[in-house]
Amino acid sequence: MPYIDVAIENGIAVLGIDRPQALNALNRDLVDELDASIDAISKDESIRVLVLYSKQNFAAGADIKNMVDMSEAEAKAFAFSETFNKIEDLPIPTIAAVEGYALGGGLELALACDMRIAAPDAKLGFPETGLGIMPGAGGTARAARLTGPAKAMELILLGTIIGAEEAHKIGLVNQVSESGGLLELALKWAGRLAKGAPVALRTAKQTVRQGLLEADVKRAIEIEGDNWAALFNTEDQKEGMKAFIEKRKPAYQGK
Repeated sequence: MPYIDVAIENGIAVLGIDRPQALNALNRDLVDELDASIDAISKDESIRVLVLYSKQNFAAGADIKNMVDMSEAEAKAFAFSETFNKIEDLPIPTIAAVEGYALGGGLELALACDMRIAAPDAKLGFPETGLGIMPGAGGTARAARLTGPAKAMELILLGTIIGAEEAHKIGLVNQVSESGGLLELALKWAGRLAKGAPVALRTAKQTVRQGLLEADVKRAIEIEGDNWAALFNTEDQKEGMKAFIEKRKPAYQGK
């Protein structure tokens, strides 16, 4: 039974988990299918933006029934880090549209995206310590970089589950949608991105990530300057600036 749905239209891929009987909890077969879908998306040059959106619940963590009797080696093989890293490493912009539960591995999946929008009813958190484990697919690293270490410690050590407004307040999500308007808002953002200059968007995303790895801010700025200058070798830069001067919409080719 397939667990992943992918719909592609106007350069936007919408990927969703379809396992409603388990609140879209993640098991090995589901994540393997997700992994294959991400590989296919990475090779499809027509896709300019990826939106992750699952109806009712984004993903209610990993499927605990599969994990109870695992050994250390089995747990290592079960971890979802490799797939979530693939999502983070996609050159195109990615948006997680979160409604319902995004807990444990589900929240880690959302954190692998570039941006997150939450519905007012969203519930986010890391309940793992209450199960005798901890986040194991990027949660400790990504949450701390978004919220700061103190707030990440609070979420992870206490296992606190928070609502959308609190998640927005601490920087875990970018915006909270109006009730019933989550997917509409996510697709609005995606539409804007899909019309943008692909090379500039890829380079900007890469530059932010490169900068985060640099301890020396001046070195990060130097990298930014080099990447900025390199964009002047692209057709998209010429088209974008000419279109601005000529007062028309640009027709970007991703070159």
